[in-house]
Amino acid sequence: MTDETDQALATVGPRLRSLRQDRGTSLAEVSAVTGISVSTLSRLESGQRRATLELLLPLARAYQVSLDQIVTAPVADPRVRPSSFRRDGMTYYPLNRWPVGLQAYKLVIPAGSSRRVPDPRSHEGYEWLYVLDGRLRLVLAEHDVVLTSGEAAEFDTRVPHWFGAAGPGAVELLSLFGPQGERVHVRAGPVERDGGETPRARSGKS
Repeated sequence: MTDETDQALATVGPRLRSLRQDRGTSLAEVSAVTGISVSTLSRLESGQRRATLELLLPLARAYQVSLDQIVTAPVADPRVRPSSFRRDGMTYYPLNRWPVGLQAYKLVIPAGSSRRVPDPRSHEGYEWLYVLDGRLRLVLAEHDVVLTSGEAAEFDTRVPHWFGAAGPGAVELLSLFGPQGERVHVRAGPVERDGGETPRARSGKS
């Protein structure tokens, strides 16, 4: 048994007692309906007897509830606490736990990095960027744009691209990246403008 399973089973007794008391029935009455002895029911409710499927199924029928209402796994801590890492001069703060599928990051580009020469690269995927603070320079194919706080852009990462600070200050941004190329927003995507692709940018400002 895992710790999570043990924690879930530990809550079964109090939940069974609550279900019975809410219905105003006695242990003897539940015993008559389910065929489970009074002593076993009492031990289940007090936690002295481990719950099994053979015991819980007739109890679920007697109380007219689903098994999920009797056995509920504890809710995991929702906070994400992965370690940050540095790549290409930027600090990445992962915002989700899973190593596959859509990835969410907060990125911090340090002050002074605007002196770097753009080095566009391409790879499989689709990326969405939202600037929290500062000025972000985005180079996508032949397009060179600057995004400020509250603005967003998204693009197919198979198009050569690069982004970095557009001024002397640091830049903070959010990034959503789909390694399999899934689009973050179904209405978004590279669009043809003047014979070439450009990121579709939006402003979050009112």
